[in-house]
Amino acid sequence: MLAGTKLLERAAAIQLVVMDVDGVLTDGKITYTSDDQEIKSFNVKDGLGISLGVRAGIQFAIITARESLMVQRRAEDLNIQHVIQKTRTKLPAFEKLVQDLGLSFEQTAYIGDDLPDLPPMQMAGLACCPADAAGEVKAIAHLVANHRGGEGAVREILEFMLECRQMPQNLVAET
Repeated sequence: MLAGTKLLERAAAIQLVVMDVDGVLTDGKITYTSDDQEIKSFNVKDGLGISLGVRAGIQFAIITARESLMVQRRAEDLNIQHVIQKTRTKLPAFEKLVQDLGLSFEQTAYIGDDLPDLPPMQMAGLACCPADAAGEVKAIAHLVANHRGGEGAVREILEFMLECRQMPQNLVAET
């Protein structure tokens, strides 16, 4: 995990936040109903954090291995422009997204929680995860939230990024 100036500088440079869904935006549980419907629960605090980020000019994306109408609906509710579903190998999707948006990897943050998220997290300028992420993910993360996935981790991470963006650059460099 990074500390001090380097972490603040990375967080302040973020233009794109890419997130996994299950275990990041949700608590990782998937519930099936008797009529074969799938239920996911999203945290409204995370949603407000994303909305604040959108208003601050940050772009958001979702890359998930599963496909779900609930994910698409949640993305639309939060003005998340880029949704890539049903992709088990996340790195190529992440690389293409960054290239298509004309960004550098240093301008991206990736929030993941499990092994499929490791490759894009290793490329991102700021690798983040919830408190209950897999040990391998925590080991490479620059920022580990105090909150669990689906319980405010995304909000916590975004508030940190937004605070860093508002810091005068000379203060970030001196910290």
